[in-house]
Amino acid sequence: MIEILKTKKYLLLSLCLVTTNLLSQFSIEKIKFNSANPFSLNDIISNLKNQDKQKVYGTLIIPDSTHLEKIPLIIGVAGSYGWGEHHFQYLEMFRQMGIATFELNSFKSRNITSTVGSQTEITMAAMILDAYRALEVLSSHPKIDKEKISIVGWSLGGGVTLFSGWLPVKNAINKELNFASHLAFYPPCFIDPENTNFTKSPIHIFIGELDNWTPAKPCEDLVSKLKPNTNIDVTVFESSYHSFDTDSKVHKNENAYNFSDCMFKLTPEGHVLMNYLNIPMSNPFLQKIGFSFCVTRGVFSGGNPEARKKSFTLAKSFMKRTLLE
Repeated sequence: MIEILKTKKYLLLSLCLVTTNLLSQFSIEKIKFNSANPFSLNDIISNLKNQDKQKVYGTLIIPDSTHLEKIPLIIGVAGSYGWGEHHFQYLEMFRQMGIATFELNSFKSRNITSTVGSQTEITMAAMILDAYRALEVLSSHPKIDKEKISIVGWSLGGGVTLFSGWLPVKNAINKELNFASHLAFYPPCFIDPENTNFTKSPIHIFIGELDNWTPAKPCEDLVSKLKPNTNIDVTVFESSYHSFDTDSKVHKNENAYNFSDCMFKLTPEGHVLMNYLNIPMSNPFLQKIGFSFCVTRGVFSGGNPEARKKSFTLAKSFMKRTLLE
């Protein structure tokens, strides 16, 4: 009995030491800031001051194992399901590189768990605004290098990451601050901007070849369209669906929107237009009408082990090049 008690005591002590050691490697802060709830990009460009106000928060984690007085930061933006395990795995990888991370909680701040099958509870426009408001606050943090703050996002968050680099909306929010780089995982590239002025910061898109939620072809076309004047690239992962970088098996989501047949024009004023009618989808009702012309339901998503491994490797390389070199 004495030996058993000694063993249990030793295991408990060891667990405490490991936990203490892990916690000592990072400092964690909850950051709160003011944002708003624009529905469309036009709301930001033409009427930002009059949008309904919104308190938003996120979690800043700073690795302690760095000799730098100020360190780079990556702001992470989740997709329509909110934060998932693979998102946190990327953030952990970045912290191991000596980069601070910020988990932007646009959903939890608004008591939202998912936008799958509707995309109206919170929009890409509102999340872009959240990302820039976070950038403004975090740029003044004493431990963060404001010249080296990048953004990474997945799916809906990938759209935030991609279109946060679109200058008409970026300049309407903040003309002074820029993201150092943009890494967009499977974003909605089927929004085609007439104004092709994007940030000079590097943009890279990761997209699955078989993705029918946010298809690859519009991303390839967008990169070709922007390439002459924009530092933008795309990597298409073979035999891969949406969320190819997860551990989950490929499965069909019957409720999710399938945008395979959609291509929406984005005007310089920030209006996303319906197919055929060219009417701005400026509120949930008009968006529903606009989607009815081309959107179906039912998409495949899930991991591809080879693509997942490659994705982590390339993401690490991209952030090393744009933040650490």
